[in-house]
Amino acid sequence: MTTRLAVLYGGQSGEHEVSCRSAASILAHLDRERYQVTEVLIDRDGGWHVGGRPTPLPAALRVLRAQDVVFPALHGPYGEDGTVSSLLEWLGVPYVGNGVFASAAGMDKGVTKRLLAAEGLRVSPGVTVRPGEELSPDDQRRLQLPVFVKPARAGSSLGVVKVDDWAGVPAALEQARQVDPKVLIEQGARGREIDVAVLQHPDGRVQAGPPLEIRVSGAGFFDYDAKYDGGATFQIPAPLDAATTEVLQDRAIRAFQALDCRGLLRVDFFLPAEGSPEPIVNEVNTFPGFTAASQFPQIWQQAGIGFATLIDILISGALADQDHRHHSGLPRQARAVDLV
Repeated sequence: MTTRLAVLYGGQSGEHEVSCRSAASILAHLDRERYQVTEVLIDRDGGWHVGGRPTPLPAALRVLRAQDVVFPALHGPYGEDGTVSSLLEWLGVPYVGNGVFASAAGMDKGVTKRLLAAEGLRVSPGVTVRPGEELSPDDQRRLQLPVFVKPARAGSSLGVVKVDDWAGVPAALEQARQVDPKVLIEQGARGREIDVAVLQHPDGRVQAGPPLEIRVSGAGFFDYDAKYDGGATFQIPAPLDAATTEVLQDRAIRAFQALDCRGLLRVDFFLPAEGSPEPIVNEVNTFPGFTAASQFPQIWQQAGIGFATLIDILISGALADQDHRHHSGLPRQARAVDLV
């Protein structure tokens, strides 16, 4: 018996193209004897397309509601931020990945930092600057250069600017606000860039993969071009001693639990070269990239879990989670919604 699966991708965020690349990789690795696949694209203007055809929203929602499970391969606002999780919860359809809270909290870098710090995890000093606000003299004295000016609710390093002189902050704020009016100004952390992938198996077991080290050519940082245009190389596993690897994996799982995640998470660390051995959590990604160049699939490939198997684990986990919620007495979302 085949499983009816919709792959939902695209979206209206600046990461539309990245989402399409992730979806293409997922679609290429799905076992078509195991899954009856329906492609659902949200275009840049918010239009819906089912199977390549423009489709009115009510009809598209009926298609989603008719699935056994949905794989939302969406990055950025209007998708990865909990928007689509909320929609699928409302429709009562099992779906791959994180729920509404984890998605929304993980998308906002400032909120993420506060939650992780409350868990006792180490984060870099930073300040959230809202529309109409600027960096105060007190905050400037508290932070050390360089700082990174980041849109608070965006991914793929869109709009991120490294600032080495305080005079450059206003221009960096202006650039970041083109992506999101809420901005995080964060003290730059020094150290090796290490990513750890977290995967939840259908039986509930949470596993952290082998750490990946990012090495960016030249003096740049891991920006959009480095991520998707070959400006960085990954070493998996990172050359670390066993004790450091264990600490990184433990902290990644603690971040997963602190954010009440489900299914998957990627946690990006800075590992200081000297001083405190405690790693600094830089960012989290509640739906990391699934392109051929992305860290998350490469980490699990190194751990012996190939792309197709990784997809199967995530889909099976979504179905198992829905079944658990149903049998544990938690309310299922109504499927009798009238979609005209």
